[in-house]
Amino acid sequence: MFKFALLTQVAVPPVGWIKAIRQAVGMSMQQLGNKLSVSRQAVMDIERREQDGSITIKSLREVARVMDMQLVYGFVPNDGSLDALIEKRAKELATRIVLRTANTMKLEDQANSRERIREAIAERTNAIKNEMPGILWD
Repeated sequence: MFKFALLTQVAVPPVGWIKAIRQAVGMSMQQLGNKLSVSRQAVMDIERREQDGSITIKSLREVARVMDMQLVYGFVPNDGSLDALIEKRAKELATRIVLRTANTMKLEDQANSRERIREAIAERTNAIKNEMPGILWD
C-alpha cells in the first residue's frame, strides 16, 4: 500500500516548474531555447502554457530531457491512499444497499436495530472490497 499523502505537500511554484527550475539553476530563456532548438519567445510561451495548465505532457517531457531531468506525474487520491479510496467507495455503496433493504424490511414491519444496520454495512463493505465489482465506480 503506497501512501500518497506526502505528495500533496509539494507546492507547485507560482511561476511554474519550468521557470522556477530554470531560474534556480541560472539558465536563461535563450539557453533553454537553444537546448530545445526554439526561440526565446517560444520558451516564454512554454512557460506561460505550463503556468495556465495548457502545456502537453510531451512538451514537459522534452523540457525535462534537455534540462537533464525526468518528468514525474501521477494521480494522488484525496483520501491519501488507494486503499482508503476503495474503502470509502465500498462503504458508500454498502450503505445504499443496506439502507434500501432496511427500508423495505421496515415497510414490512421487520425493522432492524441501528447496531444491526451498522454491522450489515461493515460486512457488506468488506464483501464489496473483496469482490471489487464494476458498480463500485458508478
